[in-house]
Amino acid sequence: MAESDWDTVTVLRKKGPTAAQAKSKQAILAAQRRGEDVETSKKWAAGQNKQHSITKNTAKLDRETEELHHDRVTLEVGKVIQQGRQSKGLTQKDLATKINEKPQVIADYESGRAIPNNQVLGKIERAIGLKLRGKDIGKPIEEGPRAK
Repeated sequence: MAESDWDTVTVLRKKGPTAAQAKSKQAILAAQRRGEDVETSKKWAAGQNKQHSITKNTAKLDRETEELHHDRVTLEVGKVIQQGRQSKGLTQKDLATKINEKPQVIADYESGRAIPNNQVLGKIERAIGLKLRGKDIGKPIEEGPRAK
C-alpha cells in the first residue's frame, strides 16, 4: 500500500522571461512583432546621482541680466493711505479691522513693501474714501451707482 497510492505527475511549464530579459531591446521588438501591447518609459537620471546637475535653463537664467522681482506698492500710494487713515482718525489696527485684514497688511502697504492686490486696495479705498489706483491717486472717490 505504501507506493502504489501515489501517481507521478509531470508538470511541463515554460518559464516566462526574467525581468532583465523582458526589458531587453530584443524582447520588446519581439513582443511588438507578435502584436502585444508594449509600454516603454525612460526614467530620467534613474540610478544616477544627478539631482544636482545644472540644466540648460539654469545656465540661461544665470545669463539673464534683468532681475526678476514683483512690483511693490509705490510710496505715493503708501502716503495717501497714511494721510487718509489719519484724517479719519483711524490707527493701522482700526483700519485693518474695518477692512478685515491684518494690521501688518496696512503697515506693509503704507511702507511700500506690499505686493499690490486689487482686492485689498479696493477695500482700503472704500474705507478711507480716496483713490489709490489709476491716474487720480489721492483724489476723493465719487460715490455713484455701481454698474453691473
